[in-house]
Amino acid sequence: MGLGIDPFVAVTALILAFLVVPMGCHCQRPQVVNLGAVFAFDSVIGRAAKVALEAAVSDVNADTSVLNGTKLRLLMEDSVCNVFHGSIGAFKLLEKEVVAMIGPISSSVAHTMSDIAKGLHFPLISFAATDPTLSALQFPFFLRTTPNDAHQMSALVELINFYGWKEVISVYSDDELGTNGVAALDDELYKKRSRISYKVPLSVHSDEKFLTEALKKSKSIGPRVYILHFGPDPSLRIFDIAQKLQMMTHEYVWLATDWLSVTLDSSLSDKGTLKRLEGVVGLRQHIPESIKMQQFTHKLKSNRSMNAYALHAYALHAYDTVWMIAYGIEKLLNEGINITFSYSEKLLHAKGTKLHLEKIKFFNSGELLLEKLLKVNFTGIAGQVQFGSGRNVIGCDYEIINVDKTGVHTVGFWSKNEGFSVVATKPRDSQKETSLVSDEKLGDITWPGGGHGKPRGWVIADSADPLKIVIPRRVSFVEFVTEEKNSSHRIKGFCIDVFIEALKFVPYSVPYIFEPFGNGHSSPNYNQLIQMVTDGVYDAAVGDFAIVPSRSKIVDFSQPYASTGLVVVIPANDDNATWIFLRPFTIRLWCVVLVSFMVIAVVIWILEHRFNEDFRGPPRRQLVTMMLFSFSTLFKRNQEDTISNLARLVMIVWLFLLMVLTASYTANLTSILTVQQLPSAITGIDSLRASEVPIGYQAGTFTLEYLTYSLGMARSRLVPLDSPEEYEKALKLGPTNWGGVAAIVDELPYIELFLAERAGFKIVGEPFMHRGWGFAFKRDSPLAEDMSTAILKLSETRKLQEIRKKWLCKMNCAEKSDWNPEPNQLHLKSFKGLYLVCIAITVSAFLVFVLRMIRQFVRYRRMDRTCSTSRASWSTSPTMRLRELVFDFVEFVDEKEEAIKRMFRSDDSNNNSNTSHVVAVQEADSEVPRN
Repeated sequence: MGLGIDPFVAVTALILAFLVVPMGCHCQRPQVVNLGAVFAFDSVIGRAAKVALEAAVSDVNADTSVLNGTKLRLLMEDSVCNVFHGSIGAFKLLEKEVVAMIGPISSSVAHTMSDIAKGLHFPLISFAATDPTLSALQFPFFLRTTPNDAHQMSALVELINFYGWKEVISVYSDDELGTNGVAALDDELYKKRSRISYKVPLSVHSDEKFLTEALKKSKSIGPRVYILHFGPDPSLRIFDIAQKLQMMTHEYVWLATDWLSVTLDSSLSDKGTLKRLEGVVGLRQHIPESIKMQQFTHKLKSNRSMNAYALHAYALHAYDTVWMIAYGIEKLLNEGINITFSYSEKLLHAKGTKLHLEKIKFFNSGELLLEKLLKVNFTGIAGQVQFGSGRNVIGCDYEIINVDKTGVHTVGFWSKNEGFSVVATKPRDSQKETSLVSDEKLGDITWPGGGHGKPRGWVIADSADPLKIVIPRRVSFVEFVTEEKNSSHRIKGFCIDVFIEALKFVPYSVPYIFEPFGNGHSSPNYNQLIQMVTDGVYDAAVGDFAIVPSRSKIVDFSQPYASTGLVVVIPANDDNATWIFLRPFTIRLWCVVLVSFMVIAVVIWILEHRFNEDFRGPPRRQLVTMMLFSFSTLFKRNQEDTISNLARLVMIVWLFLLMVLTASYTANLTSILTVQQLPSAITGIDSLRASEVPIGYQAGTFTLEYLTYSLGMARSRLVPLDSPEEYEKALKLGPTNWGGVAAIVDELPYIELFLAERAGFKIVGEPFMHRGWGFAFKRDSPLAEDMSTAILKLSETRKLQEIRKKWLCKMNCAEKSDWNPEPNQLHLKSFKGLYLVCIAITVSAFLVFVLRMIRQFVRYRRMDRTCSTSRASWSTSPTMRLRELVFDFVEFVDEKEEAIKRMFRSDDSNNNSNTSHVVAVQEADSEVPRN
């Protein structure tokens, strides 16, 4: 009896047994895996890293949950921070069959070792080489467990932007670390519209004299924000020299990358060191608090070979690097990958050389180990270890540290997502918590010099090296800017006064000197002056500089302090003859003439009312008569005659004045009609552009560029003119004569000044090419922004109007604003003397009339009291008596002169008869006989 096993099943089981059993025997875990490390032992980072690496290997081997019995063996070689020694050390380790290599610290050595790793296909993991150019594309086998410099440069630029600084000076080591780190800094600054204005590369071997000269040269540059980027420097020489050059004062800002925190964390800082570094601000990688961190710190402190101050972020990254490699090897072994090594066929051909490269073995599964390392994700003592894009570990947060006399203090934190805060950012438990953190800012910082106020960060100039400001030496329109031709050579003008007054609103002192430019015979080319500011010949340009696109591309302009625009000026022709009869007189003179007719009407009525029946009657009739009489004198046809001598005297003077006014009006109107020409065909820039007539422009200004390039006018049509006198002469010559023009195109302020001083010209059309005048500064000059703010503050006061009135309002400003002045108009001042004579005689006649009325009224009142012994209606109140007296006077004046005279004659006759009767009685009494 058999078991009845299927032959096919038996064969299959046998095959599987043969396949499985050999594999199980072949995939045995190695007892020891060699791990190499190449770095500078005797360096600030290396001393701490060596202890951390050894501690990490010890911890990995003690942890049974990792590698499952396989031990790590750490083999180290000293690179002496040298490319040659680093390469030799790498080859020595490769001979000892290492699966991966840790290091180096130096970015220069890392470049060479990365090429070796790329050729022999083994992972190279650095915990301190931060050069941003060590990219995965160029070096596919290079990894690093620390953020590259681009990350900390991003934090540094955020700090610069936080305080509003726009220009910095970079001081860096002249090697891959410094050069490429500063290049990353420049890229980050460009994103914030800031820049490095000056670079100071320093060699590691630079002596004190070289350092002094380099820093002294940087003092002549405006920015005072210094960015320091080196490897750790225990001597801190840069600050000793800066202190000797008096560069550690309140004007300066010193910002350091994390090299400073590594240097300070690796040694005890005495009072002398703190005093040298007072006010320096730096970055430090933020290590979050954790149990692992506390245990590791306690272990290191108990190690006699390392003091408590040698712990820094790079040592912690070195510790995590060992654990990361252990996790990668474990994943490799768990997948049944053998740890095997082979000789390189390429290196076998080098047999017989003194280098013995044929002995070098490379790890067969280097690429697989690299893949496992890139997938590692764990929380180390330095934070999360996880690789992102570019095979760089995901960036950490930074602490903002500040050094003062008492020590090194953390004043805030920075994270890429949250920005600055005064507390360390935590994992995003909720959106609410995140918003609270992002609202925080930095703590109080002690700046160089011991102050707490934010330094300005740049210096425009000082008394030893003042700001050089170019001004155009104008020979025309000198009201805007010019240089006096006397011994004082004082610079003055509208633009100069605006600049000086605006400078008072700038919150700091700006020493400056004006340097006129021009030959004194013609105004200079303004584009040339702007170009000299761009080229660095001058620091700024002050004058009547129009803000146009071509200039704004090469300099920074301030806020416009005067509004401008191009206008077209032509000889004044009559464009509208509807109201031409009003043009001989000014509006003021017309008003005075009209008032004169009214006054004469009233005066004549008063003088004639008591004598002339024509001026008596109902009030409406008297008003009509009064107006008709006055205005009919203009035509010398009065229906009413004047009777009183005083009225005749006033009429004589008035008719003489009216005759002069009429004759002047007739002559002036005749003159206007005589010189009247056909209306001009030029109505604005469009009609001027369509014509072929010659056009004048002010030489040296942007008008030529605009007319030719923007409007496409032929250069042959354009006539350069240098002064208002040439403007007037060219316009009067006209387009048909040599040197004449049909119109002039210039900026409005010049034309307003031209029209205020000369008659017979006018502006046609609307202003175009609206621009403004501003002060020009070098590109990215902080003074441009501050001057713009100062101009806005100045415009809020009346000072700007006062300056304009002082320089540009030579006549009445209201009259200057009139774009169509009449050159032949007669003004009130032309008849001032005649009017004064007329007024004097009229007033005199009126006063004589009033005095005569008062004399007659007094006589009338005396006669009235004589005739009436008592008046029952006479009031005892003074006010009522005065009112009755006024009413009586008005009624008396309204009486006819003839009635008053008849009353007085009757009174006189009665007085005479009474006197005769008294005399007769006296005579009769004298004839009686005496007893």
